Amino acid sequence: MTFTNSKVLVTGGAGGIGAATVAAFRNAGAQVALGTRSRAGFDAFVARHGDEGVIIAQGDLQTPEGCDAMVGAALQGLGGLDILVNAAGVYREAAVEQVDVVHWEQTLAINLTAPFFCTRAALPALRASGGSVVNIASDAGLMGQAMAAPYCAAKGGLVNMTRALALELAGQVRVNAVCPSNVDTAMIRSAAEASADPAAYMAWAESYAPQGRMARPEEIAAAVLWLASENAGFITGAALPVDGARTAGMTVPR
Repeated sequence: MTFTNSKVLVTGGAGGIGAATVAAFRNAGAQVALGTRSRAGFDAFVARHGDEGVIIAQGDLQTPEGCDAMVGAALQGLGGLDILVNAAGVYREAAVEQVDVVHWEQTLAINLTAPFFCTRAALPALRASGGSVVNIASDAGLMGQAMAAPYCAAKGGLVNMTRALALELAGQVRVNAVCPSNVDTAMIRSAAEASADPAAYMAWAESYAPQGRMARPEEIAAAVLWLASENAGFITGAALPVDGARTAGMTVPR
């Protein structure tokens, strides 16, 4: 897949799936705006990958105004937009009784509200280019998960919002979602460190998918690029599991 001269914004582009997606698009020939709240995140990416073909687009995605600022910076720097990848996300486990209003609101703000307002801000440019939106959802958007009710609510909402926008924008802008299971990023390691037994948590994370390992960020990025490419030109409204068969059904002891 090549994206020569394509103009791409990846929110949450400084680390994890977002950074892998920025690198993949850049390596495929695109001009990429790395969406981040802080300059430090952009500088860390540049230190690892270099700055060729990448610009910064800053904004605080906890507010609609911050979403507008990030998209506006990308449009100004790129001169248009062909692809929006809503990759910014937060995850924290807590029992229902431990979820306070700050936890709830931050989880929904970053994982659900920000993709909506970033898409809304980018829509005129995406309509002009006949572009594409890819949302990074989760297997937790396709099934429930204990100790993660706010996250499941946000990602489930993101999956169904993807379908709604695909219907509303059909023939203008394609809208799809990727639904990973556990991915080997700082997010899963932070969850492990916050648990009672980090080593046991990581062992569970590795064995969670029937495939027998966690996904690599680059594997999720590859799915994003495919959905954004002309090869997937008739696909819109899809929620693509990239989960090592985790949501396929039950397994039995062997």
